[in-house]
Amino acid sequence: MCRVICVFRGREAVQLSFSTFRSKTSLPAPGHSEVNLCSVLSLGKDLSKITMPVIFNEPLSFLQRVAEYMEYAKLLKQASLESNPVARLQYVSAFAVSALASNWERLGKPFNPLLGETYELQRDDFRIICEQVSHHPPVSAFHADSEDFVFHGSIHPKLKFWGKSIEIHPKGMVTVELPKWKEAYTWQNVNCILHNVLVGQIWMEQLGVLEIKQHGGANLKAELSFKSAGWNNKDLHRVEGFIVDQDRKRLAYMYGKWTERLRTCEATLYEEAIERIKREAKSPQNSPGHKKVLAKLHSLKVGAFKPSHQDAIDEPGNDPDTEGLTIDDIPGSTQLWEVTPRPANSADYYQFTGFAMALNEMEPGIRENMCPTDSRLRPDIRKLESGDQDGAAAEKTRLEEKQRDNRKMRKHKKNSAEWAPRWFTKGVNSYTGLEDWLYQGGYWDRNYGEVEDIF
Repeated sequence: MCRVICVFRGREAVQLSFSTFRSKTSLPAPGHSEVNLCSVLSLGKDLSKITMPVIFNEPLSFLQRVAEYMEYAKLLKQASLESNPVARLQYVSAFAVSALASNWERLGKPFNPLLGETYELQRDDFRIICEQVSHHPPVSAFHADSEDFVFHGSIHPKLKFWGKSIEIHPKGMVTVELPKWKEAYTWQNVNCILHNVLVGQIWMEQLGVLEIKQHGGANLKAELSFKSAGWNNKDLHRVEGFIVDQDRKRLAYMYGKWTERLRTCEATLYEEAIERIKREAKSPQNSPGHKKVLAKLHSLKVGAFKPSHQDAIDEPGNDPDTEGLTIDDIPGSTQLWEVTPRPANSADYYQFTGFAMALNEMEPGIRENMCPTDSRLRPDIRKLESGDQDGAAAEKTRLEEKQRDNRKMRKHKKNSAEWAPRWFTKGVNSYTGLEDWLYQGGYWDRNYGEVEDIF
């Protein structure tokens, strides 16, 4: 059965089929991401400020990676349907965690967007427009909307090479608005670390505390700790934390893995689980289940907090009997989000998710209405996706030189206005009070007459 979306042209809506690209499970040609930075970088080098060979790229623009935030947009719709403010924050938190899931094993670097480059994506439950609003420093702004929510912000990524690892800092604040409840939620994503980029098996982890502030209503806060894998990888990918009120009272506990799922339960159920394990831990040391009890107790410790049991019991130590044992479920928990399995051949196509594989597709009827600066029209990305690495490298060089020439021309042209983004402008985020790039409207009117030729 063919599903449809609507492309908005002013007040007019045109129905377009997207049954083909929604089920896409492969790209035109296989491609593998390779990371070998010895000949390219020096210690502490900022990757966002240098030109990288095509061998390091995946066939997507960073603007398209931003659009991947929306793979689980249904979580925001669900948040808008909840009458309880704690439940709304739980689903917004799940959305924030779900946006990181597609990063797992994605070792290819997206193409740096050209200044003024755009990307649009529409589905039956949302639409998003992204624009590269600055080149030095690189800043990508985005604005998504639907009947149930508004999601907007800007990202200024910083990537640094530290010999054995690459640190990715996603600078920038993002905002979700739920108009029905006159609420907003703001947060900044945690850092990502790529380990063993020169020698050994490459692996990644998300590290830090994700703090999601609720503005308006109950003014709650979610604090989720993305834990370090540790020496034995026991906590690899683990994320857990609490929703608290203004008095720091715990209202709900959330836990899971950012690569798999996020679950939640009432804070009282978490405390009951802790007390139950503490009682079991008082059994004789030679009890067969003693070491497992200690491991379970350890797994409930939350990095961003000091759990109630921390002073009551010793760490489980390095005993092999306790390794790999975690509590994956607390009775009475609800599942907020679960990752969609990747296509079986994902490893042959840059470890793309099914959602990512469709990002370069142009559904029937949209090309004639597409903005000329859309990432899907970039010849270097198209050639890499088709397996033409040499052609992609040549086009990438041509586009970068054209961008430099355009910048020089504007600089030397008399009475020329300073370049400015077409769809976004600098302003103040009314929830954070910080300067940000705000959508100024007009994109979906499809009036692209004066758009600069950047390709």
